[in-house]
Amino acid sequence: MQKIVSFWLIGYLLALVACAGNQSHERDTPIVLNKAVWNDFNQALSLLKEEKYADAIPLLDNVIAKERRFPAPYINLGSAHAKLGHDKLAEENFLLALKIDPVNSHANNELGLLLRKLGRFDDAKKAYETALSKHPDYLPGRKNLGVLCDIYLRDLACAMKHFKKYQKYSPDDQQVKIWIADLERRVAKQ
Repeated sequence: MQKIVSFWLIGYLLALVACAGNQSHERDTPIVLNKAVWNDFNQALSLLKEEKYADAIPLLDNVIAKERRFPAPYINLGSAHAKLGHDKLAEENFLLALKIDPVNSHANNELGLLLRKLGRFDDAKKAYETALSKHPDYLPGRKNLGVLCDIYLRDLACAMKHFKKYQKYSPDDQQVKIWIADLERRVAKQ
C-alpha cells in the first residue's frame, strides 16, 4: 500500500506541473504558480512521503488558501486526513477535488477507499467506476473495485471482471493471480 501512496504523490506533483502549463478553462492565459505555493506543495509532498501527515496538513491548507484551481492539494490533504482518521475532513477534501475535476482517477479512488472503510459500499463502487470512466487502465481503481466486489459486495462476477482487466495490464502481480484462482474455485462450487 505504501508504494501505491508514494506513486500517487508523485502523480499528483506531475498533475500539478501539467496543470500549470495548461490553459485555464475560464481564461485564455496560462496558469502561473506562485513560487511560495510551489515550495509549500513540494515540502508537503516530502512530509507525506515520510508519513508526517499532521505536519503536511498546514502546508497543504496554505497551498489551498493561495491556489484553488488544482485538485492535487485537496487530494493530498484528504489522504493525510484519512491516514489520521479524520474521515469527515478527508471526504470533504476529496469532494472538493472532484468539484474541480469530477473524473479525477486519484480523487475518486481515494474517495472509494474511504467510503469502503465507512461501510458505504454502493457509493464506493460509484467512486471507483468514475475513476475508471476516463482511464480504464487506472490500476489502483481497477484493483480496489475488484476487492470491493469480492469481499464487500460478494459479487464474484464483478470481482472476476475487474481482476482480469487488472491482470491484463499487470500480468506479473502474483497476489491478483492468486485472487483470480480463488474466485474461479469459488465460482465452480456454486
